[in-house]
Amino acid sequence: MSGTREALAWLDAHVNLETGVGVPAGVSRRATAPTLDRIRAMVELLGSPHLDYPAVHLTGTNGKTSVARMTASLLAASGLSVGSFTSPHLERVNERIAWNGEPIGDADLDDVLARVAELEPFISDRPSYFEILTASALARFADGAVEAAVVEVGLGGTWDATNVVDGRVAVVTNVSIDHVEYLGPTREDIAAEKAGIVKPGATLVLGEPDPALARIFLGRGADRVVTRGVNFGVGADAPAHEGRLLDLYTPEARYPGLFLSLHGSHQADNAAAALAAAECFLERPLDADLVADVFSSARSPGRLEVVGHQPLVLLDGAHNVAGAHALLAALGEEFPASPRTLVVGLLREKEPHEMLAALGVLEADRLVCCRPPSPRALDAEVVARAAVDLGVAQNRVATVDLVPEALARALTTASPDGQVIVTGSLYVVGAARAALVHGI
Repeated sequence: MSGTREALAWLDAHVNLETGVGVPAGVSRRATAPTLDRIRAMVELLGSPHLDYPAVHLTGTNGKTSVARMTASLLAASGLSVGSFTSPHLERVNERIAWNGEPIGDADLDDVLARVAELEPFISDRPSYFEILTASALARFADGAVEAAVVEVGLGGTWDATNVVDGRVAVVTNVSIDHVEYLGPTREDIAAEKAGIVKPGATLVLGEPDPALARIFLGRGADRVVTRGVNFGVGADAPAHEGRLLDLYTPEARYPGLFLSLHGSHQADNAAAALAAAECFLERPLDADLVADVFSSARSPGRLEVVGHQPLVLLDGAHNVAGAHALLAALGEEFPASPRTLVVGLLREKEPHEMLAALGVLEADRLVCCRPPSPRALDAEVVARAAVDLGVAQNRVATVDLVPEALARALTTASPDGQVIVTGSLYVVGAARAALVHGI
C-alpha cells in the first residue's frame, strides 16, 4: 500500500456490518454463523499482541463510548500509557484507535493496515471491516507498549471481534432493546450475548440494575462484582452551566462536588461506571483532584454536543428508543423551552414510528427528515410518512435527502432563540458535525 487512500480503499472493500457494504440480503453471516475464528487467526499471525497488556473491556446498549473515553482519560491522568478502541467513528476512521486520547495518525494507520493486509491470504475466511480494525488496534497498542487498553465492543459481546481480549475489568453499562436481528428479541437474550465478555477471574463493573438481568452476568464467574446502586453510583446529580454537578461513590471512595462537562443525567451514570472501572483496574482509589480535572474537561463528540448558538444546535447520536428517551429528558431538564426543529435520519433497522415518538416529534415545531450517508439508510420519505401517521401536521414536515442540506434548511427556518436538534443516527450526526465544525 502506498498511502492512506489506498489503505482505506482496501479496508472499505471488506464486508462491513455497520454500513451494510458486502452484506448479502437477509441475515448476514454475523447472525447465521457467529465465530471468533477469523479474529483469532489474525491476532495469532500478528504475534498475539492482545496478550502484551491488560485491558478494560466494555459492552452495553448505550453509553459505551462515553464510558470508554472517560475510563481511558482517568487511567492516562493516573500516569499510564493508554490505548483505546471505540466505534463507530463520526468523521474519520482514525478516531477509533487512540493513544492517550489522540487518534492514530495517517502514517501509523497505513502501516498497521498494511501489516494486516499481508496476513489476509493466510486466513481461510476473509475477515470483515471491523475484524481488521480490531486486529489493527490490538497490534498498534502492542507496538506502542501501552500499559492499559480500553476496548469497546462493537456489537453484543460473545461473538464480537473484540472478545479475543480477556479484560481484567469487564464493564456493562446497561441493557436495552437494540440490534435484535443479531442479539435476540428480548433483553434477556441481549444480556446473555453481552455477558460473554465477562471472563473467569475478571472484575465485573455492572451498570445494569435489573436483578433479573444481573443474574445472567453474575453467572459468568467473575472474581469480583461491583454493582451500580450498591457498590458504585451517583449520590447527587444536578444540571449546571454547560454540564452536570455530581456526587459519585465507588467501592474505594466518595467524590463530592464534581463538575462533569457533559449534558444529560445519563452521563452521571456513565461517569460513575468509568470511575469504578478505573479504580478496579488500578486497585486503588483515585486522587480527587485528578478525577475533578478529568471530568471537568470530558468530551464525547456527537453525544448531546452543543455546536452552535442562536439558534442552539445540538448533535446527539441517539439511535435507539432508550437513547431517544435520554435525549428528550436532557432537553427538558437542561435547556430552556423554545421552538424546536428536529433533523432526523434513521437506519432501516429502526422502526420510525417508535423512534419519532420517543424523540417527542409531536411537541416539535418542525421536522426535517433526511437520509443518513449509509447504504442502510431508511428513505427520508418513509420517516416523514411515519411522522404524519403519528399526528404531525404535513406543513410541519420537510424531506431533504442530504444531511448538510437538511441542516441548512433547519437553520434557515429556526428562530435565533430556537433549537435545532440533529439525531437518529451517528451517521447523520457525523455528517452534520463535518458540515458545522469543519465546513465539509
